[in-house]
Amino acid sequence: MDPSLEVYVGKLLRAAGLRLAVAESCTGGLISHRITNVPGSSSYFLGAVVAYDYSAKERLLSVRRATLEAYGAVSEETVLEMARGVCLALGADVGLSVSGIAGPGGGTPEKPVGLTWIGLHSPWGERAHKYVWLGDRLAVKEQSSEQALQVLVEFLESVVR
Repeated sequence: MDPSLEVYVGKLLRAAGLRLAVAESCTGGLISHRITNVPGSSSYFLGAVVAYDYSAKERLLSVRRATLEAYGAVSEETVLEMARGVCLALGADVGLSVSGIAGPGGGTPEKPVGLTWIGLHSPWGERAHKYVWLGDRLAVKEQSSEQALQVLVEFLESVVR
């Protein structure tokens, strides 16, 4: 993991005057861990919710049961609701979310192990990105956290410029 990525996220958030909240599922807090490794991150990082099962996603992040039943936890629709929900829950400007199948089990032909969705919600709109990572459980978590930070950087660069 490149620690400069989380440092750069902090610089961009400060420059834009934005506060971040994160909703994590398959990464289990890894994104938040990386962000809080940066001294002074409390000036732009409000906190995170690790919501692993359906009921936690519903109660803590306001993900609708109908969304989970229709699309599943690992879907564009769910990560967008997670990103919106964490903004609402923590009063953030920007919400970053991730949900995936880290494995080794749990995959299907339609949703294989390694499938990960990353969502972002902000006053400028929403976006979601789909990835399929290779490797073991830890590799999927690490790749997902790295890409989530990269998605955040790309968004913030578009806002700051």
